Amino acid sequence: MIGGFQNITRIPELKRRVLITLALLAVYRVGVFIPSPGIDTGLMEQFVSAQGQGTIFGLIDMFSGGALRRFSVFALGIMPYISASIILQLLTVVVPHRERLSKEGEAGRKKIVQYTRYGTVILSLIQGFGISIGLRQMQV
Repeated sequence: MIGGFQNITRIPELKRRVLITLALLAVYRVGVFIPSPGIDTGLMEQFVSAQGQGTIFGLIDMFSGGALRRFSVFALGIMPYISASIILQLLTVVVPHRERLSKEGEAGRKKIVQYTRYGTVILSLIQGFGISIGLRQMQV
């Protein structure tokens, strides 16, 4: 195990990847504490706490690292990406064009990854809009 950690300092590419990963984690952790504009974070924290752990809000809060409880700018977490990835995998089975794309090798895989990113942005917008409307109706 110690040998694995020593490789991080010896191999420049591995060192660069580890540092980028740590930097991205630091940015995410800082972003979790930046509240979304127009949301009373105290009321939001009370609302999520009142819902309990077994609800959808508890699940979203868990997957977002507590970002929903604070309703930060990163409140959606990784869920839009996971949803987009699942949707595109299902479309690969159903839509012939997507199936051909998945069989094209590296070029097809890159296109699918790009489509997944586009889908992530679209789902983020839809989910963010839906959450804001739902919170407005609940007067949170």
